[in-house]
Amino acid sequence: MRLIFLGPPGAGKGTQAKLLTEKYGIPQLSTGDMLRAAVAAGTDVGKRAKAVMDAGQLVSDAIVNEIVSDRIDSADCAKGFILDGYPRTVPQAEALDRILAGKGLALDAVIELKVDEVALVKRMENRVAETVAAGGTVRSDDNPEAFKRRLAEYREKTAPLSSYYASTGKLQTVDGMANVGTVTAEIAGILENA
Repeated sequence: MRLIFLGPPGAGKGTQAKLLTEKYGIPQLSTGDMLRAAVAAGTDVGKRAKAVMDAGQLVSDAIVNEIVSDRIDSADCAKGFILDGYPRTVPQAEALDRILAGKGLALDAVIELKVDEVALVKRMENRVAETVAAGGTVRSDDNPEAFKRRLAEYREKTAPLSSYYASTGKLQTVDGMANVGTVTAEIAGILENA
């Protein structure tokens, strides 16, 4: 089972990925986690990524693609994986297609969680209020302005992936505004038919 989750920040991708990793015994692959692991392991690509990050620059698509390719080869990915936060752009999606084809693999599904952005901002504001009320620490990017910037960046860079994957026949959409159990059940139905 090889999946990609699409959807803006706060759509519930992480929640659903966690449930699926438990159900299917496949890992959730986050770009940030993969980068940190490659750097910590001291792999060749990890060393190149570290040099770029230490210089305060963004890691190139070529490095990210190589890290993803290496990670997919890991034993825990033999039964599949869920990509979260990758690909972020159409060129990365095209690179992923080439990577998978080179390994004799293909995606089983691309699941997009459709959400109302105004409601997402309200959700984020409620989460912040609940965290503060409980005495917790609020993330620095958990504020309406930062969240709106993240949504705008998603629309600009990542939303075009919907059209890309729709053209491949892999895209399935789910109402991300439904409750967690309903979303999980809908995703399970998609995966049974994949």
